[in-house]
Amino acid sequence: MLNTLPPQPADALLALIKLHGDDPRTDKIDLGVGVYRTGQGDTPVFAAIKAAEKKLLETQSSKSYLGPEGDMGFVRALMPYVFGAANPTMDGRIDGMQTPGGTGGVRLAVALAKRAGVQRIWMGVPSWPNHAQILADLAAEMKTFSHAGPDGAVDMDALRAAIAEAGAGDAILLHGCCHNPTGIDYSHAQWDEIAALIAANGLLPILDLAYQGLGQGMEEDAYGVRRVLAAVPEALIAYSCDKNFGMYRDRVGAVYAMVADPAQLGAVISNGHALARAAWSMPPDHGAAAVRLILEDDAMTRLWLDELDTMRARMRQVRARLAAAGRVGAVDFTPLGGQNGLFSVLPLSGEQILTLRTDHGIYMAGSGRINVAGLTMGNIDKFIAAVGEVSA
Repeated sequence: MLNTLPPQPADALLALIKLHGDDPRTDKIDLGVGVYRTGQGDTPVFAAIKAAEKKLLETQSSKSYLGPEGDMGFVRALMPYVFGAANPTMDGRIDGMQTPGGTGGVRLAVALAKRAGVQRIWMGVPSWPNHAQILADLAAEMKTFSHAGPDGAVDMDALRAAIAEAGAGDAILLHGCCHNPTGIDYSHAQWDEIAALIAANGLLPILDLAYQGLGQGMEEDAYGVRRVLAAVPEALIAYSCDKNFGMYRDRVGAVYAMVADPAQLGAVISNGHALARAAWSMPPDHGAAAVRLILEDDAMTRLWLDELDTMRARMRQVRARLAAAGRVGAVDFTPLGGQNGLFSVLPLSGEQILTLRTDHGIYMAGSGRINVAGLTMGNIDKFIAAVGEVSA
């Protein structure tokens, strides 16, 4: 029977990583893979994580099973950062569970929405490619709307029209901050409007908060999620620690559910446990335990937040340099200065992107998405000049 399975196309990003690795040029630039890099091009382990792992090594007394909910100390230690320090449980209306990365969080959120009766999920495009793959794999009907226009601004008209067309009981999947792939985020005023529209039309929000702290700061980047939650009775929130703790390969994430009545919360979470048990049984422990130890220790928390500030400042420096270049060839870099997070999209054709790779050793996704953290003060001028050359 297995011989009936047709071959699937290779993941484009993984193929790009291999192409970059095989390129012998010493001045090649990798703007494809979505990891943070220092000004020297490294992706180091956070010092705070190293400290937590040392403590974990010294104090962990067992590797026994935790259950499908994972490390609940980790899940609840994150909640003040996500939902606000004053009342992170919303008076008993919010709880969660650990997942294998933010991807596991999104998948479990969609599966919960489906089990609750949601049939259609609205999503702005372009989006993170795995969002669409998850919806397709779970047989959720996907409806799309334009997230942003070519001018580098949010397409609020398209969003308003999508919410107006959506029926009560539909869900809408939104990026909490640092939109992947565009870097184009909603303003506070736009989030205020979005929250009111979602509430008025009875949609279930699924909020993907994968890059908190990489945009404007931990508190600032939570504004949209908190604003929506203040307006609606129910919501699902997926969270990732892969980027803001540098835990990429350890797959550290969570999913949270907010219900209208605290009495409903146990039933919702029990469904999450059942879905997780069938999908991955239980999430990996090590990374979540390290994050929990950081958040339980004031000194390690300060160290982590300082490291996050350094990351954010470096990406701001790169974006400022790109914006200062203005229009080069047919590409205007100016909007990148006002965007957030790791990613932005350049208006380049497939042929131009291929030319950048073959002639200049610059690797980026075929969509034109770049990881700005792949640029340094040592290679950014080469990149700007090469884009100008191929787009002239």
